[in-house]
Formats: sequence, structure tokens, C-alpha cells
Amino acid sequence: MKDFKLPNVQEEKTVLKTIRIKSTTLYKIEELSKKHNLSINRIVNECLEYALDNLTDNKSK
Repeated sequence: MKDFKLPNVQEEKTVLKTIRIKSTTLYKIEELSKKHNLSINRIVNECLEYALDNLTDNKSK
């Protein structure tokens, strides 16, 4: 699995969607946001893309 690295900011078309996440997860994301001066939205998007890119399809095994 490749390493997860926080991105250089690039703008893309986005869609507004409401989701629920655990408060402990949000706290970790907020800390990363402050530490790296990135928006929470950018971090969440990068985490989701990383997870999807590294997803193992258990149905095919």
C-alpha cells in the first residue's frame, strides 16, 4: 500500500453532501487541519480518495 501524504491544494468541481462521522475521527482531522494549514474538507477528500484507491475487493477472493 502506498503512503498517505497530505496534498498540494488543487481545485476540482465539488458536490455538497451531508455525512456523519465519529467525533473522535473529526477531532483527529481537525488536528491535522491545524497542523498542516489545510481545510477539513481537503483532508476528508484526500482520505476518501486514498481509501478508495487502496480498497481490496473481498468479493473476488
